Amino acid sequence: IKEMITPQLTNPASIAVIGASDDVAKPGGRALQNILNGTFKGKVFAVNPKSPEVQGVKCHADVRDLPQTDLAILAIPARFCVDTIETLVKEKGTRGIIVLSAGFSEMGDEGKTLEKKMVSLANEAGATLIGPNCIGVMNTNHQSVFTRPIPNLKQGGCELISGSGATAVFIMETAISKGLPFNSVYSVGNGAQTGVEEVLAHVDETFDDKSSKTVLLYMESISKPELFKKHARSLNEKGCRVAAVKSGTSDDGGRAAASHTGAMLNSDSAVDALFRKSGVVRCFSREELSTVGAVLQHPPLKGKNIAVITHAGGPAVMLTDALANGGLSVPSLPKDKTAKLLSELFEGSSVANPIDILATGTATQLEKAIITCENDLDMIDGMAVIFGSPGLVSTSDAYAVIREQQRICKKPIYAVMPSVINCKNEMQEFIDAGGIFFDDEVVFARALTKVYNTELPKQDKTINLPTADKIKALLDGKKGMLDTSLALQLLDLVGITRPQERLVDSEIEGIEAAREIGFPVVMKVVGLAHKSEAGGVFLNVQSEEEVKENFAKLMRIDGAQGVQISQMESGVEILIGVKREGEFGHLITCGLGGIFVEVMKDIQSNLSPISHEEALKMIRSLKSYPIIRGVRGKQGVDENVFAETLCKISALLSIAPQIEEMDINPLMGKGSRLSAVDIIVKMSDN
Repeated sequence: IKEMITPQLTNPASIAVIGASDDVAKPGGRALQNILNGTFKGKVFAVNPKSPEVQGVKCHADVRDLPQTDLAILAIPARFCVDTIETLVKEKGTRGIIVLSAGFSEMGDEGKTLEKKMVSLANEAGATLIGPNCIGVMNTNHQSVFTRPIPNLKQGGCELISGSGATAVFIMETAISKGLPFNSVYSVGNGAQTGVEEVLAHVDETFDDKSSKTVLLYMESISKPELFKKHARSLNEKGCRVAAVKSGTSDDGGRAAASHTGAMLNSDSAVDALFRKSGVVRCFSREELSTVGAVLQHPPLKGKNIAVITHAGGPAVMLTDALANGGLSVPSLPKDKTAKLLSELFEGSSVANPIDILATGTATQLEKAIITCENDLDMIDGMAVIFGSPGLVSTSDAYAVIREQQRICKKPIYAVMPSVINCKNEMQEFIDAGGIFFDDEVVFARALTKVYNTELPKQDKTINLPTADKIKALLDGKKGMLDTSLALQLLDLVGITRPQERLVDSEIEGIEAAREIGFPVVMKVVGLAHKSEAGGVFLNVQSEEEVKENFAKLMRIDGAQGVQISQMESGVEILIGVKREGEFGHLITCGLGGIFVEVMKDIQSNLSPISHEEALKMIRSLKSYPIIRGVRGKQGVDENVFAETLCKISALLSIAPQIEEMDINPLMGKGSRLSAVDIIVKMSDN
């Protein structure tokens, strides 16, 4: 399937509305009205067998009567769409198709078949098909949608790509009220041929210095994570930030897992990891997405120090708290740099930060505060200005000052305007002048800190294992749970230390093994995934007598296939887990091991492949990181050795993608020794 979107879709010379109507309450009527009332400069055609003219446009009775047409919008029943598209692509040269109609794959098998036929016709002709079951597409050239509102469309506004049409409308409503402009809006509906990932690829491949620096996404499924990652990363490198809501990620529960980590991971962990790998700012609501979009429309924040300029105390304190909680700083300001400003403010004002110019503060004083932060305070990286009104005087002059300073200052200035009723008209003037505002200081602060804390991805530098061929040979053709002896061999080939151990079938072999290894030893049942729950582990076994006694107990456990006798290791228990998540590939997880992981659920995961730097970041993000480092005189684990072990597992997965799940739990760590005490490996069945 081609990934590029045709120019006939984005900048057509002619548009035909098929199923056009005089009734603007119908999709075919409203779509035609939006095109006629919008910015489209080309020819508009209409098809409706019942009427010679619709909304002043000459009507054709049949698609076959149309002249050559670049873009066609279908607002007709699903059953007529396939034949209509066939005529358009084969006879009318149409290379852009928007199917507004519903009744396709969302309705079952019959609809799926129709959808597939439409896609193959579009693919054969090299046409772009948007939909079905969507609201359409709009940009600065044309507004081919059947919904309202039509936002302020301008070059450099946000790109919005949505899987759901209604959600796209609601996101726009939230965004327009803040003054957020758009460059283009794509509602992909069922995404039969062109999904969110393909539109993202198009935005990346056509990116130039005039393109939007902000892309907002609403996704219900990610069917091509690799394509998504490639283009999101590429856009980030070009200075264009991507923010996304991915819905439908709550754990559907009941997914049986062979390993502890497998049971704790859901598809949401994979989405989280994919977004981190791609540098995407993850949002969880329309409000948050549009607020993050508004933050991204400002110049990038270069450091973490914010000056809060306000005429109201309470909101400034709440804003300061929210910024500090998110890892930004509202630092106190040097008196020698702010003395002049203080002398120009009314008595009782404060310049400590927040800079409080009081409720009586004027537009001129506000301007002086902003200019001081821009020119005299090198430690300040950005400004948040809170300015509302108790309804006594107009704020027009103050808002004009903010807008003017936003244009000329290098540091970003974020306008928080809480008076959505008292200053409604003044806020509209601010938007009309190209301004974007935030009405809630805490919602704004959370969005700003989220953007600031979303790191841009670095190139993966990964390691290679010299034993790749031996690993492939060992795992060739293996399905289901791997035998313990093979799993231990795998550890050796990957280069992960493990305690001395012997697998034994009899009491006598057990006593011999314990003598060779040296007491104390550990005894474990072989053949069970979850040994502790079954009473299948004895630690600190001190004598031959105990070996005898425990051997008998272990062999009585249902499913026992033998006993493993190992060197007793001590230190900090940690774990490394792996789970394959469909198209996303493998999730690698780490945390404190043993039972801690189940009680605390303190794990960090990332998508393979991972670099040493990413591995260190996972380890340092654990709540239990101080324990891993060593606490209260107890020796910890060398984090570089831990990170290296994670990288070795990552390298193993690139050699053996057929690994479904894996749990090395616990690894016992002391200083630079990290020893794998137990391992479970589950191979794919196909």
